[in-house]
Amino acid sequence: MPKSKYKMTLASGVVGTALFLSGCGLLGGEEKAVEIDPPQEVTYTDEEIEVTEQAAEQEVSEDKAVEETIKTELYLIDKNGYVVPQTLDLPKTDSVATQALQYLVKNGPVTEMLPNGFQAVIPADTKVSVNVKDKVATVDFSNEFKEYQAEEEMKILQSITWTLTQFDGIEKVKLQLNGHPIEEMPVNGTPIGYELSRNDGINLETSSVADVMNTKPLTVYFVGGDKDNYYYVPVTKRVSNEVEDNITAAVNELVDGPGMFSNLLNEFRPEVKLLDKAKVEDGLVTLNFNESIYNSFEEKMISEHVLNTLVLSLTEQPGIESVAVTVNGKAELLDEDGKKLTEPVSRPEKVNTGSF
Repeated sequence: MPKSKYKMTLASGVVGTALFLSGCGLLGGEEKAVEIDPPQEVTYTDEEIEVTEQAAEQEVSEDKAVEETIKTELYLIDKNGYVVPQTLDLPKTDSVATQALQYLVKNGPVTEMLPNGFQAVIPADTKVSVNVKDKVATVDFSNEFKEYQAEEEMKILQSITWTLTQFDGIEKVKLQLNGHPIEEMPVNGTPIGYELSRNDGINLETSSVADVMNTKPLTVYFVGGDKDNYYYVPVTKRVSNEVEDNITAAVNELVDGPGMFSNLLNEFRPEVKLLDKAKVEDGLVTLNFNESIYNSFEEKMISEHVLNTLVLSLTEQPGIESVAVTVNGKAELLDEDGKKLTEPVSRPEKVNTGSF
């Protein structure tokens, strides 16, 4: 199961945003003596010295502030009601799991940090503690946890589960209320007697599924937000249990796009197709598309959102760490800046940081 310990690398014949810089060599030839001006006598006023010292102190203070924070994904609710990861700088602590949930509490410490249009999910004044053992996080809530609306129940469960399972040492989640295990949520009765995990999905889309029992979950990413403030939203769809190739299934779901009444965006052309079965080797999946993957046929460019949603969606699957893309078997892709994409792309370390 993927964690948010991702790295961003762009791959051969693939899509990506990394660049290759040609090395700058030294000019050959004989060494030449360079005349250096003799040192000049310089004097400073007390005011100039003070300003310089203040600037140095501010730089040290800013560096220290960066060192004392840790980037953490919080699964918050956007203006359209989707549960979305947003990466925020939280204070460094030895209790990262407990702190992450404390920052999901309404009117809590996250309030001044919330991105525009986002809100926390756990009822205000709820006290939280987390105990991790054997990769299972047992979360204990105070009585205030019961003060939420029925329609918020699934979003609360998804937010807690996906926030906690970003950490390497957590794969499953159990819930308690005042020290007592609970088998169903207190307001709308959603069953939670079993351990929660990412396999339960997020932002579930089942409207087009006739027989849920004969399907399995598959999470892909679409684009949310508005111009100049886009972000990536995980959506769990259902595919037939008979589907064996989850990679092709994920690509097909991306091409099909989000549900008809969704507020999410998709930049895949409907004609996009895989020409061959995906090749997986040592965590790298190589995809060979037809030319419809381009957003500009003349310049052979690929959309940033197409690339990013591909990488995020496929690295959700076990064993997939990076993605390479070719077109008609060739690695001739350019990014939206016209730069060649020559390295595979792996999942970013954190999602929705403001720059992927």
